[in-house]
Amino acid sequence: MARESKQARAERARRIVRALAHAYPDAKIALRHRNAFELLIATILSAQCTDEKVNEVTRELFRRYPKPADLAHADPNELEAVIRSTGFYRQKAKSLLGTSRDLCERFGGRVPRSLEELTSLRGVARKTANVVLGEAFGVPALAVDTHMKRVNQRLGLTASDDPNAIERDLMALIPEPEWTGYTRRVIHHGRVCCGSRKPRCELCPVRKDCPWPADRKRAGDR
Repeated sequence: MARESKQARAERARRIVRALAHAYPDAKIALRHRNAFELLIATILSAQCTDEKVNEVTRELFRRYPKPADLAHADPNELEAVIRSTGFYRQKAKSLLGTSRDLCERFGGRVPRSLEELTSLRGVARKTANVVLGEAFGVPALAVDTHMKRVNQRLGLTASDDPNAIERDLMALIPEPEWTGYTRRVIHHGRVCCGSRKPRCELCPVRKDCPWPADRKRAGDR
């Protein structure tokens, strides 16, 4: 793709936002949850795991440990057994215990509503915090997962591999009120159309604003 000015990229980003909103008006987060605490825990479990598997696991997890205080006092071995199928279960169990204890000890059992406080919880990284802000509290947030990384790189809206840098690039291009909705739609688009191995470019709702098919032809499939 020819060198693109900042203004041209911003205008193209806005067209992409509109096209995705038209194509996926009902896109929503796939993790089932009833409150901010359940979303926080489910998002921690979703690392390197499908949302479908997380939803299977959290059904039993939240039956046993419905509140932060319940999970904070969980037996580590029992907790590991419940979440084992999500992968990396030992580290995830430590994160769930640490996060729940922090919620109880520092926030009165409530999930905090700021990025700084959320990322101060043991086991909570920036992506997880942004998911909670956007989906539980209605605070505009860009949560960069593997779909957000892949799709936005292909769209030419970022050239970075670092999630924090990708977030900054998108913050400069996507109108702030659209951040949460854009995250939902890009993730959905990554699942149903712009897959990692076999993207369905012929069906893509943003194809006319995506440089990747042409770049791929020039550089070889990647």
